[in-house]
Amino acid sequence: MTKLIFYIQPGGVLHGHLRVPGDKSISHRAIMLGSLAEGITTITGFLEGEDCLATLKAFRAMGVHIDGPKQGQVVVQGVGLRGLSAPKGPLDMGNSGTSMRLMSGILVGQAFDTVLTGDASLTRRPMRRVTDPLTLMGARIETTATGSAPLHIHGGQPLTGIDYPLPVASAQVKSCLLLAGLYAEGVTRIKEPVSTRDHTERMLEGFGYPLRRESERTIAVTGGGRLQGTVIDVPTDISSAAFFLVGASIAPGSDLLLEHVGVNPTRTGVINILRLMGANIEVLNPRLAGGEPVADLRVRYAPLRGICIPEALVPLAIDEFPALFIAAACAEGVTVLTGAEELRVKESDRIQVMADGLNALGIAAGPTSDGIVIQGGTLSGGTLASHGDHRIAMSFAIAALRASGPITIQDCANVNTSFPGFATRARDAGLTLVEQSI
Repeated sequence: MTKLIFYIQPGGVLHGHLRVPGDKSISHRAIMLGSLAEGITTITGFLEGEDCLATLKAFRAMGVHIDGPKQGQVVVQGVGLRGLSAPKGPLDMGNSGTSMRLMSGILVGQAFDTVLTGDASLTRRPMRRVTDPLTLMGARIETTATGSAPLHIHGGQPLTGIDYPLPVASAQVKSCLLLAGLYAEGVTRIKEPVSTRDHTERMLEGFGYPLRRESERTIAVTGGGRLQGTVIDVPTDISSAAFFLVGASIAPGSDLLLEHVGVNPTRTGVINILRLMGANIEVLNPRLAGGEPVADLRVRYAPLRGICIPEALVPLAIDEFPALFIAAACAEGVTVLTGAEELRVKESDRIQVMADGLNALGIAAGPTSDGIVIQGGTLSGGTLASHGDHRIAMSFAIAALRASGPITIQDCANVNTSFPGFATRARDAGLTLVEQSI
C-alpha cells in the first residue's frame, strides 16, 4: 500500500489570503437530510474529503440519486424519510465516526436491515454511546463484544421518543438521537450537560422540520414530519482553519486572512482559547450563509502565554485541540487542559499521541486521564508518526514553523479524510512542505 510522508523545513511566515475546504460536519448533514427530504437539495461548498464521500456513497447505495460532487457542488434528489431502499451489502463508513453515529439514527427507522462497518480505526471506536439510547427507543442493534462496529441494525422496529440526558457532551450522539426521533412516535427530548455544535438543529429547521429549543441545552423533536429540499451553502471548516490560526499566531511576521469561515458559536472555542492565550484574531465581515454564521478571520503573529483552558470551552473546540497543543508548546508558561476525555476516543488517542510527539520534539507534555499539561519551550526537529489521524499529521506540520530543525511526519494519506489539498494550501500560505509517496 502506498504511504504518504510529509517533510517540512523549519521556519516560515504565513501570509496572504487562504480559503480552506468546506465544513465537514455540515457537509455530512447536508447529504443526509438532502437524501431524506422531498424534492431537490443543491449544495455548494461541499467537502470532497474521504469522510464525507463515505456518507455520499452510502446514500447512493440506498437508492438516492446524487449528482457530483463537482468543484464542491452536489445535487441530491431526495426520496423522503421513508424512501430509502436496502443496500446490496454492508455500508463502509471508512474512517468517519460522524457517518457511522449519525447514520445509525437514520437506519434504525428503516424497514430493512443494514450493516455499518469501517476501517481498522473506526471499528475500534466506542459505539455504545449511540446504540444504548437507540435501544431505549426500541431499536435492535448488534455490536461486537466491546460495543464497537460492525453494527448490525435490524429494520422494521417501532420507535418511541425518549427523554435522554446525555452522559457526555457529544454533538454526534445528540444528532443521532434527533435523527432517530424523526421516525419515532411522540417526542424525543435531548438534554446536554453543556452546549455542543448545533448544525443538525439548524439544518433541520432549514429543511422545514420543526423542533423546539426548550432551554439553552434541551432540544425536542416530534416524529412524523417531513423534510423539504433546499439550498445549502457550506461555509469553510473552522476545524481546518484552526491549523492556520495557530500557525499564523506562532510564526513571527505572519499576517493571514482566512476567508468564509464558519463561525457558529458552538464551534468557535478555538478562537476564544487562542485569544485567551494572547492571539491577535479579528472577525471581519460577519454574515449568514444558509443559516450558518460565517466571517473572514484575520490572524497576525502575537506572543502567546500558557493558560488553564476553561472546561466550558472544551466541547466548543474538541476537534481543534491537536492544533491548540502546538500553540501551547510555543507559548510562554504552562497550559493545562482538563475535562477532555473525549480526545482519547477519536481517530487516535489524541492526548497520548500528541504528548508523545511533543516530547519527541523537546517539549515537556504530560498526559492526564482527561487532558494534558504542556510547558511551553523550544521545538526541535524530528520524525513523528501520525497514527492514522489526520489532525495529528496537520498539527505537527504547522509545528515546523517554530521548530529548530526539519520535521518528518509518516503516514499522512489520512489527511484526505478532512482536508484534501492541505499540502498545497500550506505551501501557498508559506510553509515549506514536500510530500513523498513510498
